[in-house]
Amino acid sequence: MKATIVTRYGPPDVLQVKEVEKPSPKENEVLIKVHASTVIMGDCEIRGMTLPLWTRIPLRLFMGFNKPRKLVAGAEFSGVVEAVGGKVTSFREGDHIFGTGGMYMGANAEYMSRDPKNMAVKPVEVSHEDAATLPVGGINALHFLRKANIRPGQKVLIIGGGGSIGTYAVQLAKNYGAEVTAVDSGDKLDMLLSLGADHVIDYTRENYFENDQKYDVIFDLIYSTPFSKGLGILKDDGCYLLANPSPVKMIKAKWSGKNVIFDFAEETPQDLRYLATLLKEGKIKSIIDKCYPLEQVVEAHRYVESGHKKGCLVLKVADE
Repeated sequence: MKATIVTRYGPPDVLQVKEVEKPSPKENEVLIKVHASTVIMGDCEIRGMTLPLWTRIPLRLFMGFNKPRKLVAGAEFSGVVEAVGGKVTSFREGDHIFGTGGMYMGANAEYMSRDPKNMAVKPVEVSHEDAATLPVGGINALHFLRKANIRPGQKVLIIGGGGSIGTYAVQLAKNYGAEVTAVDSGDKLDMLLSLGADHVIDYTRENYFENDQKYDVIFDLIYSTPFSKGLGILKDDGCYLLANPSPVKMIKAKWSGKNVIFDFAEETPQDLRYLATLLKEGKIKSIIDKCYPLEQVVEAHRYVESGHKKGCLVLKVADE
């Protein structure tokens, strides 16, 4: 089978699509024929090991310090169960499922064999390409916005609204009845308006920290956002959702006197099913900027790192 191997940590060229042995499921695993996968910024950060130092060292210890140990790239997938291990009762052969490979990744390949705890059955009305975009972007958006307990009419600011998490966050916040302002570069603003954003801000042209607007909820997806300035535009009783925190920001959050939430989202089957139902019913939609064949994974990584991606980028591995 073909699989995307991370040969060493570095630029996109370290990725190689190679013929490797097709995996066999262990007793607690399912073997999945992958139909669609994605490339997200997290995949690029792990491949290049460009993560912040405080997460880089533990990841190197887990994945291989000097170079990865048999690392197949890719977090998200959608596909069909080809075989199940003897202890698996949640799925059966022929089920169409979607989810993630967890910390072991492995989704940018024709087949993957993993514990199915982070997976759910895909509705027949939802394509594999659309389903593959949900497990990271959709789950993170859902996880954090739930924490804010948004009420109808509240003002919500989403910093970094044009990416895989942000595009789902805009739609989910609108479903909660919020008045949504989305921040990103100018080339993404029309897309954000089409998703229901009430207001959009081009951060390259406008310093939104200096206007007079205050927000009930700020969902901050950008690592480099000046945290103190962000807190300055949050209402006193507001909620700041810090999805990409640094240790300094976490320390400041504890002493800020405001409700700041930083957390890690977990892909549960219940939440995956919930998001897939919203997608099936048309209450949210996936934004797929480009769709590449598996063999062009290097080009896909380059495009994601360019910063121009709108929503999600999909790798088409097999036909529906």
